[in-house]
Amino acid sequence: MNLVSELIDLRSFSNLWYWIALAFAWSRASHRILGVPWDMVQRARRSGGQAQHDFEAVLRAHLNHIGHVPDAAGLAAIAAGSALLTSLAILGFGHGVEFCQALFLIAFPMSIVAVLSLRMARRIDASGIGGEALHRALIWHRVRVQAIGLVSILVTAMWGMLQNLNISVLH
Repeated sequence: MNLVSELIDLRSFSNLWYWIALAFAWSRASHRILGVPWDMVQRARRSGGQAQHDFEAVLRAHLNHIGHVPDAAGLAAIAAGSALLTSLAILGFGHGVEFCQALFLIAFPMSIVAVLSLRMARRIDASGIGGEALHRALIWHRVRVQAIGLVSILVTAMWGMLQNLNISVLH
């Protein structure tokens, strides 16, 4: 019976599913840069020609979509996102709700990535860069996303261990 209750632990930081979701979120964020799969970027960079043309067409479609969302939702989306993050932070860290802490530790860094992606999309769209300059811009954007992901996972792991140690000391 004790083994079953340990396997079905609903606390976020001791739940295997939370860590799988965290790894999946960051894996997806670093694999799809501005909506384009990273292998497509690499193939276009190596091969050029039709692969480059396809890559730029897919990227332009994603840039149009990324640029449309803030234009359509704008201030309302920023307000709703800010309210959600603030609520998660207050409930999680102010009131000690572990589930809200866990969600905040995924959502806050992802919101930073979203803002950086929007800025990069607008920069690419406004400058009309292509070819090698476009590849360099996406490589640096991916490096930034991966750095944010690395720091996020490290902070989340440290916070999760601290929470699990505090819980185990109390029991």
